[in-house]
Amino acid sequence: MSFTFDGRDISFAPGDSIAVALLRAGIHPTGGGCICLGGDCPHCLVRVDGVAYVRSCQTTAAAGMVVESQAGDPPLPESTVQAPVEVRTVFADLVIVGQGEAGRRAAADVSGEVLSFDAGRGEEVIGIYAGPMVIVRTPAGMVHARCQRVIVATGAAEEQPICPGSDLAGIFTQRAAEKLSSAGIDLGRTVQLTQHPQRFVGEGHVTGVILEDGSRLECDSVIVDLGLHPRDALARMGEGLEIETVGEAAMPGELPPPPLTGTVCPCSKVEVSDLDSVWDRGFQEMELVKRATLAGTGTCQGGVCLPHLRSYLAARQSQAPSAFTARPVTRQLTMSEAAAGFDLAPFRRTSLHQEHLRLGAIMDRFGGWWRPWRYPDVDAEYRAVRTAASLGDVGTLGKMLVAGPGAVELLERLYPCRVEDLKPGGVRYALLLDERGYVIDDGLICRLSDTRFFLTFTSGGASFAEMWVRDWAETFGLDVRILDRTMSLGAINVTGPRAKELMNRLGVSDLPGYLAHTQADVAGIPCRIIRLSFTGEVSFELHHPVDRSVELWRALEAAGSDIDLYPHGLDALFTLRLEKGHFIVGMDSEYDSTPRRLGLEWAARLDKADFVGKQALLRTNLIPLNKRLVGWEMDGPAPVEGSILIHGDAPVGQVTSSRFSPVLGKTVMLGWVRLEDDRFPEEVQVDGRVARHAAHPFYDPSGERARG
Repeated sequence: MSFTFDGRDISFAPGDSIAVALLRAGIHPTGGGCICLGGDCPHCLVRVDGVAYVRSCQTTAAAGMVVESQAGDPPLPESTVQAPVEVRTVFADLVIVGQGEAGRRAAADVSGEVLSFDAGRGEEVIGIYAGPMVIVRTPAGMVHARCQRVIVATGAAEEQPICPGSDLAGIFTQRAAEKLSSAGIDLGRTVQLTQHPQRFVGEGHVTGVILEDGSRLECDSVIVDLGLHPRDALARMGEGLEIETVGEAAMPGELPPPPLTGTVCPCSKVEVSDLDSVWDRGFQEMELVKRATLAGTGTCQGGVCLPHLRSYLAARQSQAPSAFTARPVTRQLTMSEAAAGFDLAPFRRTSLHQEHLRLGAIMDRFGGWWRPWRYPDVDAEYRAVRTAASLGDVGTLGKMLVAGPGAVELLERLYPCRVEDLKPGGVRYALLLDERGYVIDDGLICRLSDTRFFLTFTSGGASFAEMWVRDWAETFGLDVRILDRTMSLGAINVTGPRAKELMNRLGVSDLPGYLAHTQADVAGIPCRIIRLSFTGEVSFELHHPVDRSVELWRALEAAGSDIDLYPHGLDALFTLRLEKGHFIVGMDSEYDSTPRRLGLEWAARLDKADFVGKQALLRTNLIPLNKRLVGWEMDGPAPVEGSILIHGDAPVGQVTSSRFSPVLGKTVMLGWVRLEDDRFPEEVQVDGRVARHAAHPFYDPSGERARG
């Protein structure tokens, strides 16, 4: 029986691990480094059948396996699609991790349903999560074990030498040497060490060792027996849960001598000199040393380096530092293994998806949805909105009904604008703030009656909105009913100078005024018609039952066939909305954008009773404004969004949105700029060209067209 390693046939005996078979053939799995055969170090990592970071010492050899060294770039796979990984959920009173002597003894002393997992059987526990829930990778797939408590009996790892030459082949721990001897592998002339040497000698393979006293011993292999350290990563990551650690995994473990030279972390190639460098720069806590050097962040998760890191710091401090925080996962997973048991459609499709494809749209992902980016005639999209009529699919918007005796109070306390004075049939634009006063979303408040409201949110904020509103309703203890209608309602935006004419043709004569809404049938389909404008032209949002979206879309198409009706996608919409100076949450706003920084002070009524974020706004309004989102214009083509704004020789901001405006004949932009003494430069450089500050809206600043 054989497998291939880097194209070479490797024979193996029944029961051999890949590592044992390679060592029998005289091949070090990674080319060098101390071999422990216990899964604690990175020196046996290989790629098996295209899967990287496989511990060859814990993987049984099988005929036909394709094993490759980890060094170098892997060949491109023939297919990027991995087979699905099975996941099995099991339940028990107790889970025991490790089946050494301590683990078997623990199992014998416990009654009830007991499950045990052991890496020696190919069952790798990669993490313990709240529950407790133990996640296990097995040859048959993933296991999610839910239990009352966990016993960690993972034993102890053997200490590895840290000195020059420790990356040579031919160095083995005591336990590894015993396993190789049992497998009939002759290590030749051996030297056994119980103390750290001065250095190892050889080129590629060890040929000798220099002891602390300077004496030299010649050898073919070195066996190191330097001490044990608990395998306690699982216990550390499960701190605070019902976890008990037994046996060698619970031992304190004596620290080795502080390393003086050599590679401390073989995973990340961190030298003692690197530790000296970060120490001298002030990184003197364990977690800081870990982050500054990346020691302990590699595949063995501190299995080799952690005792030496603690010893290094202990020699420079009054006491030994605690081990760094252990976080799942302890072993590398494939994406298929990590996703096992989950079925998630990352990007949703609206009910009009097939209609867009029928019309030749190029689809793209935005705000968690597949949306039309462009239709075949890009110029016609823009022209239809500005001169005739156009249709846009806005079914992605978040939509919610809020009703009940406490509805008004909830919305008054949730939104920074006034709600109580909004009349039934009225619409109000509203920001959504978090407790820090930062803008997290925006949308519309439509009042249906004294105690019923219809809310809209951005496409990207739709899934978050329901959680946000429900959480605050519960926090305030208000009597309200909340119904998320994002998926049950479609929405089509009818926009353009001839939008009213198109609506009249479909039987709607009594259209709502600007920032108003009404309920009416459009082509026989019940719709909530909301009058607003994101494009700068007359616009009607038609919110309707999602199962009738295609019917409504086609009725609108037919009614507008003789008035140059053409649909528009996101590409055209981004130009249209930018001409009107409308910002997009998450695109033009930043995580710390307040209404004042966005130039939307009018949208936060600080004279009303308390609302979410008000206290933060009152506090930060006392601080001089340090940056603001403002409008810019320039001649020529639009610069790349994200371009830096330069004033003098210094960067003062960046472009968030930029488009060439066909109707204005110039480029318009939104961009953040740094303020000094509440002022910003009137001109800046962008990509070596002059950009001028310009008030926005850039197009139709009086808003007459939207209100027409």
